[in-house]
Amino acid sequence: MRDKVAIEVWDGWIRLFHWGLVAAVLISFYTTKTSGAPFLFPVEVHAQAGYVVIGLLVFRWLWGALGSVYARFRTFLYPPAKTVAYSKSLLKRQPSAYASHNPLGGWMVMLMLLSLSFQAVSGLFLSDDIFFQAPLYGLLGDGVGSRLRTLHQLNSDLLIVLIGLHLAGLIVHRLLGEPLVAAMLVGTKRFRQPPVDARKEWLSSTILRLRAIGALLIAAGVVLWLWFY
Repeated sequence: MRDKVAIEVWDGWIRLFHWGLVAAVLISFYTTKTSGAPFLFPVEVHAQAGYVVIGLLVFRWLWGALGSVYARFRTFLYPPAKTVAYSKSLLKRQPSAYASHNPLGGWMVMLMLLSLSFQAVSGLFLSDDIFFQAPLYGLLGDGVGSRLRTLHQLNSDLLIVLIGLHLAGLIVHRLLGEPLVAAMLVGTKRFRQPPVDARKEWLSSTILRLRAIGALLIAAGVVLWLWFY
């Protein structure tokens, strides 16, 4: 049966955020595992990647409240009962089709955003005790700083688990005939019938563009302040 319904789900801003975040997180993880080439001072690159992550997250939190319909958190965060019901249908390999994130995927996105936000912000209070001090190092005192260092390391492990679950989810949905990676590249999903969360955008493209520019300026301002602090 041929696809009948094509929906533009992920706007260009979301796609840029997603792949920019992937790149920044990869650099951040890589610079914790290397002590040399290609970076002269990996710890500084690690911190700079963290600043970029913070900027991207600032944009995503704003866009989740003010952005396009499928990017909004209220579109894809569901109550526990619906999430459990979707989980059961997924186990039976009979899940309903969603344009935005499905109930499980929506909460996974929220967990990853919260974990990434904590990781990036907590890093602002740390030091390697040799060459580098983050912009807010020492602001909360040595005791809090020491606890944040421990939590920063533990949360790094949690992020690896969450990323692994995210990748596993992509594979599962690909096997079920839903190519999520392709959708995040081109922005469009195709369905044999309208998804359960199909809805129309109620904001004009001009308003969305102005909101995106405003969110970008705020995010860029945060990154620049941290970079040159």
